[in-house]
Amino acid sequence: MTYFLVDILRQPAELRRALEHWSGAGRAALEAATAAVRGAKHVYLTGIGSSWHAALNAAALFHGAARPVHLLDAAEMAQFAKLPQDSLLIVISRSGRSVEIVQLLAKAREASAAVVGVTNAADGALAKQAQFPLVFATEMDHAISVVTYSTLALTAGALASSVAGSFDADLGKILGHSVSAAEEALPGWRKQIEMTKWFSLGVPTYFLARGSSLGSAYEARLLWEEGVKSPATAMGASSFRHGPQEMVKEGMRFGMWIDGARMREEDLTVARDLRKLGATVMLVGQSLPDDAAELVFQLPPIPAEWQFVTEMIPVQLAAERLAQLSGVDCDTFRLCSFIVEDESGLLPGEGVKA
Repeated sequence: MTYFLVDILRQPAELRRALEHWSGAGRAALEAATAAVRGAKHVYLTGIGSSWHAALNAAALFHGAARPVHLLDAAEMAQFAKLPQDSLLIVISRSGRSVEIVQLLAKAREASAAVVGVTNAADGALAKQAQFPLVFATEMDHAISVVTYSTLALTAGALASSVAGSFDADLGKILGHSVSAAEEALPGWRKQIEMTKWFSLGVPTYFLARGSSLGSAYEARLLWEEGVKSPATAMGASSFRHGPQEMVKEGMRFGMWIDGARMREEDLTVARDLRKLGATVMLVGQSLPDDAAELVFQLPPIPAEWQFVTEMIPVQLAAERLAQLSGVDCDTFRLCSFIVEDESGLLPGEGVKA
């Protein structure tokens, strides 16, 4: 069993524990951060790598509640943004030590901007320097971000929902039931993966999604790149129809997330047309037709805007399986360090010389 798979299988238990934390022991910290966000004039939501994808998940909750946030990648913000007065940064980082995060903390200090730090590491710079740390301590993943990604997304979502006044015990129970149902679905998903014809070696993969699932599509792209060592891309389902569809040809592979409430028929039509053009399709969502794609992952009931909490689990399983079929080591990074603490080069000793 790969370490990647071990991390995937322990994920539901950690998600339940995160829900319990933010409804219990962590509630006071969550409420303090909520008050700070509500009181700020300019709110930025940022991260880098998988943490940026968690930001994309949570952003949909902020915008859907008429609480707009400025979305900007942490590296772009650190290098190219000027923070106005009365700004607050919601910074997401599993370690809180990445070079871009450390730079961003310095930038926030210089601008007298408050920081809400969403992190897994109590000993990282983000947790120590943020005025409002939201720390969910969990065992770090072996390599690829799995549990850290999902718990950070959940924490950021809890903050967005709390700002909107909708994070309560009832919602916590609903999400907890859905996570437990997803855990029960794991054996069935793994069996589907063993039997599917969706996997082909050495073909391009496109991931398409909308709303809070957009972050999941980008996270899947990263899983393919880090774990399968294979190129992939991700974009909004509507954006795909504005030009990129021109490259569709027989043998290509697509993964699509179907929202629980919006644009369902439109996206199912896209999936059908892709198959007519010779592509193979994976669908992830709730109450989907079983024959709508080569691989259909049925998610347990969950509020549509919170679907991101469980929808990555079957896709992570698919990535792990494809890595095995491809004969690559999904547990080892060839080029990337576990925490990126410098900015130059890809190879050891290849950085900028003074």
